[in-house]
Amino acid sequence: MKSKVRRKLLKIDGEPVEVMVRLNPRARRLIVKVDSATGEVSVIAPSRRALDSAFDFARKEKAWIANQLAFVPRPVPLAPGGRVLYRGVEYPIRCADGISAADRRRPVWIDREGECPVVRVNGRAEHATRRLTDWLKREARTRLDERTGEFAARIGARPKRITVRDTTSRWGSCSSAKALSFSWRLILAPPHVLDYVVAHEVAHLKELNHGPRFWRLVALLIGDVDRPQTWLHEKGGLLHRYAPRKRA
Repeated sequence: MKSKVRRKLLKIDGEPVEVMVRLNPRARRLIVKVDSATGEVSVIAPSRRALDSAFDFARKEKAWIANQLAFVPRPVPLAPGGRVLYRGVEYPIRCADGISAADRRRPVWIDREGECPVVRVNGRAEHATRRLTDWLKREARTRLDERTGEFAARIGARPKRITVRDTTSRWGSCSSAKALSFSWRLILAPPHVLDYVVAHEVAHLKELNHGPRFWRLVALLIGDVDRPQTWLHEKGGLLHRYAPRKRA
């Protein structure tokens, strides 16, 4: 049975909120969900018959939905005049006006010449968000490839492939076929946090579980496990404020 999606607007606290009504035959009952990263509101219906009452079900849960939305990080625009996290450091975003001809050939870079380092974005202002997001993804790819290779070599493992995506539920994953996947948003976090996620997934190349031997491998690769875990638990959701993921 193919998935069926309906989109409707529900007014919550005076503001229209899009509600995605989805069919999932594996569901046992009507369920309302709010994505903690994107703020997407969805209702899962177990049958086509239940689709007709799904939106009414969401309307009855307006108070709960409003409470969940209050904890969703507000989007941060990636544009000149704003600020962006890069490897745990927040940088002002500035246009590339008044720079050298050599620098103008670079779409995005960190300018450390002044008292305060800034992220410079070349080109027209309306293209800044795309250019900056593309740069962050390239930086993430480079760093994730490097650290994966380093950690895997240390434990005598080799991933089949490495994929960098924009995920909301996991920072990284390892399949039984030894394919690793990471969120590009890890480049926004401090280096020790990215290293922890990479070490965690690389350790799965040897131990596809979370048993004692697995955690010994992670500790062997990075030492302190508690510090990055705490950071992700307390601040990980904030990484989704930047360049919000487009809804399906």
